[in-house]
Amino acid sequence: MQRHTSAKKAARKSRKANVVNREMRSRIKTALRQVLESKDKKNAVKALQHAYSILDKCVKTKLIHPNNATNKKKRLSKFVNQLSK
Repeated sequence: MQRHTSAKKAARKSRKANVVNREMRSRIKTALRQVLESKDKKNAVKALQHAYSILDKCVKTKLIHPNNATNKKKRLSKFVNQLSK
């Protein structure tokens, strides 16, 4: 049990951040899955734009490393470009 008020506040902040981070990581996985499961190029491009947005938000909040996001974007765009044109 924390004794100091600053330690109590840090524990509260940590719990709140943990919830937000779990939610955002789940959003990343869902967005990536939506792109990879799309059958036609039109839906894939729409899902790709959504995935880019989520990845950029996660990089901005330092949830994932910028290079990690770049690699994911590259992999997704490569997949979308290989779909039937």
